[in-house]
This record gives sequence, C-alpha cells and structure tokens, in this order.
Amino acid sequence: MSLNVSGFMGITPLLSVFDMPEALAFYQGLLGFELVSASPAIETPEGKFSHWMWLRLGNANLMLNTKYDAGERPLHRMEADSAVHRDTCLYVGCTDVDAAYQQLAERGLKVDPPTTAPYGLRLFSARDPDGYLVVFQEAT
Repeated sequence: MSLNVSGFMGITPLLSVFDMPEALAFYQGLLGFELVSASPAIETPEGKFSHWMWLRLGNANLMLNTKYDAGERPLHRMEADSAVHRDTCLYVGCTDVDAAYQQLAERGLKVDPPTTAPYGLRLFSARDPDGYLVVFQEAT
C-alpha cells in the first residue's frame, strides 16, 4: 500500500563528516553547493566552524553534521570510518552531465570523464573526503 502524503517535497540526506571545513571545501568549493542554513560557528580545538550545515545545489539538498563534538575528534581520519561510507551513494541529476563534468574538472575535481551505463544513464562520480560517492547523472 503506497502512502500519499500531501505536500511531500523531497528528501535531504544527512551525512556525518570528519572535518567540516574539508567537507565544505569539497561540496561548496568544488561542487558549487550553496549554504542554506547552519548552526552557529563555534571555536573548537580543531578550529572555528559550524557543526551542522544545510547545503543546496539546484534542487539537490544535503545536510552535513560533524561526527565528533568539539575537542573529541581524533588527530587523523580512521580508514574504517571512510570504508563504512563506501556503500552510500548520492545521485545528483544533471541536464547536461558532460557540461557538468567539464565545469567540475576545471574547478579541480579529479574524476574520469562521463560514461554511459548499461542501464542507460550517462554519469561520472567522485568520492568526497569521507568516502561518500557522489554520482552526477543524466538520463539518456
């Protein structure tokens, strides 16, 4: 039985990140997401930043939350944490995936050119600093 929810507008994933400034450099700096909202920035032993962010790129929404509270983050990212995220994929729809690839490559994103998958989507992908896969796709 399907649920018909009046006014349902979409879904926004919340990703746990090791280093918020590093995650923002990827999502804002490279991919071009814009800030919608954020918790107040606080001074921590790791630096000054917000522990929660809501970002948007076109119709794609994403929230980021730091995995560790102030002063609790280990000095180095643990490989096991990134490995856990390897089965999480964020698919971002594009009207022109080849143009998106060109723009992101010019911004410095290191990715292979788009390919056409056997199921008909033209796509390319990149891993963020925490190991999440971000796939840019266009229906062909």
